[in-house]
Amino acid sequence: MMRIRVRQRGQITLPIKLRSKYKLEVGALLEVQELSEGILLKPIGPLELGEVVGEERHQKILEELEAIRGKWR
Repeated sequence: MMRIRVRQRGQITLPIKLRSKYKLEVGALLEVQELSEGILLKPIGPLELGEVVGEERHQKILEELEAIRGKWR
């Protein structure tokens, strides 16, 4: 088991062993989930090229991203 300390601004440092194992580099995104047992951090993979979407779908994607961003604030 590994232990880490929460710093002044809520920051944590993940041990190098975990950063290497999950290929986490500076700027990597993690999904944060609150569970009854505690907090789960899940790496979010790099964005991949996808299908072309129309303006309506594009707007919906932007709204979904903004909702996610709002949860992180």
